Amino acid sequence: MPVPHDARSTMFGLSAHADLYHRLTHRVFGPVHRRIVADITTTAPTGAGRILDVGTGPGRVPLAIAHAAPHLRIDGIDLSPAMIAAARRDCTAAGLDERVTFEVADVASLPYPDATFDLLISSMSLHHWADPSAAMRNLRRLLRPAGQIWIYDARPALRRGAIAARAVFPDRAVQVEAIRTGRFPIALFGRLVMRQPVSAHVSTRQTGGSA
Repeated sequence: MPVPHDARSTMFGLSAHADLYHRLTHRVFGPVHRRIVADITTTAPTGAGRILDVGTGPGRVPLAIAHAAPHLRIDGIDLSPAMIAAARRDCTAAGLDERVTFEVADVASLPYPDATFDLLISSMSLHHWADPSAAMRNLRRLLRPAGQIWIYDARPALRRGAIAARAVFPDRAVQVEAIRTGRFPIALFGRLVMRQPVSAHVSTRQTGGSA
């Protein structure tokens, strides 16, 4: 099945230019990326062994995680073939091919079996998702019991994401947290957290929020 594209999901053309995208966004998104790595190395779910980065762009976050946490396996997906090509190039150059992989894929139709990942993360990607509800259903499907999803984005985008998440997860399993990065005097960004119940079994056919 071909991967769908639209102007928003492909960042209005920037997705075809990975190096330019990195130069334009590194200063703003860099502190968020460092926060993600710190969160994983200090507070990730116990035993988190396999992580998926959704909307990975040029793959900076998976590579940083791999350097900081050698025991983890990380997969990254993005709609843009150019971004994935750049991520694979840098991954090979860093000698991390055995623990980090990158694939072209859509968040609403991810090519992994049920209950594959301990932790799913996404940074500054949610606001591009054309169908957050479909994305949340698919992300929950991939979570192992007691797994978590951490989505980092601008706080207005997270409010939209939380509505979609609460239609898929039990309400008590969804939380939005403000986070501070860099020297900004106010919390411009936040983290949307979703927790899979320990007893959960979510099939590809599940569409509701029962656990």
